[in-house]
Amino acid sequence: MTATDSPSVAPREMRLRYAGRCRGCATELPRGTRAVYDPGTKTVCCLTCQVPATDDAGSPGEETIVGDTGHGETWQPPAATPPRAPAPTPPPVEAPVAADTSPGVAGSSARREHERRVAQREERVRSRHPRLGGLLLALSDEPQSTKAWATGAVGEERLGRRLDATAGPLVRVLHDRGIPRSRANLDHLVVCAGGVFVVDAKRYQGRPHHVVEGGFFTPRVDKLVVGRRDCTRLVDAGLKQADLVRRALDDDTVEVRSMLCFVEADWPLFGGDFVIRDVTVTWPKKLATIITRPGPLSEERITAIHQRLAAAFPPA
Repeated sequence: MTATDSPSVAPREMRLRYAGRCRGCATELPRGTRAVYDPGTKTVCCLTCQVPATDDAGSPGEETIVGDTGHGETWQPPAATPPRAPAPTPPPVEAPVAADTSPGVAGSSARREHERRVAQREERVRSRHPRLGGLLLALSDEPQSTKAWATGAVGEERLGRRLDATAGPLVRVLHDRGIPRSRANLDHLVVCAGGVFVVDAKRYQGRPHHVVEGGFFTPRVDKLVVGRRDCTRLVDAGLKQADLVRRALDDDTVEVRSMLCFVEADWPLFGGDFVIRDVTVTWPKKLATIITRPGPLSEERITAIHQRLAAAFPPA
């Protein structure tokens, strides 16, 4: 059996025992030089002519020799099969977050906003007047824009206590719920036998009344006036809030109504509440009477609607 018929042996790097000539560049290699010896062709190759192996050609540490085999062919070791990539790890499955169905704290977001504004004002005054800052804060009143948040928080808290006292299996209450993708919030959501009530608490002075302008020859305009203040914008805001709840509920069989509840208004002894553009304007005691009236919704439906609204409108 000749050398060409013998099984191929991979070239290896070694120190030459005899002088030789590089088959790649024909450089004389003296005895003792480190070179690559190919047993198959009985030729040597200097280290300069060898080609380092890549990850696709072999394992780390191996070297690939490219050169003339002496038979008119170019010798290359067979390409190694690339390792299979590991299967991607599937993302962890997150457990669904349970909706917070607790009633919550009425007026909490308004109270936090008031405290934030007070802290900002105090920091601003003390930074501008390091020595007299405390005296200036003690002698000056809060801006009206800051007081309004505290006033609103008190109104929501009072109405919240009234609703909590009325709550039960047939009256479910949610206080201070956030509106997704918005800085606004819903003061109170009430789910009862009569449907869903979106309640906006207001602490305004004066008597609320319904003013109608226009008539036969001009368009009819309904206005909400409290004392001498035109508060018609509150009606528009209440209608928008009711539409948000109606879309979140997505159930035409459930009635959704908007209510404006004035906590400290000058209400008359008899009557006084009214409806303007599908928004009921009333006071806390009257509201408690309205939400406890019998209606078409059962206790099971009330519980399901309550959970759905709690998931759609998280705590603010």
